[in-house]
Amino acid sequence: MSEVLSELARILAQRRTASSSESYVASLHEKGLNKILEKVGEEATETILAAKECETAGLDAASQLEVIKETADLWFHSMVMLSHLELGPDQVLEELRKRFNMSGLEEKAARRN
Repeated sequence: MSEVLSELARILAQRRTASSSESYVASLHEKGLNKILEKVGEEATETILAAKECETAGLDAASQLEVIKETADLWFHSMVMLSHLELGPDQVLEELRKRFNMSGLEEKAARRN
């Protein structure tokens, strides 16, 4: 599964230096971090709304597909943000790996220290 994220990171790195008139990713980088963060926030909101609708709709296939699509948009724009900050998905995955052997309560408490 992480191959998909690695491939996306590679593509995003290539497109970062492309012409903004030819690449959506390049246009986001050109507009700067605030625009990228705006997109992350927008996609997060759309994901939340889709998830709420999915539950209301009784988890039907169409509403589940909408959650998947919105989550893909959120992940994509989060990856653009990471790229802009010269970070990558492997660093996020490593952080998640570190949390495997600790409870969520322990992890949350450790962040306060």
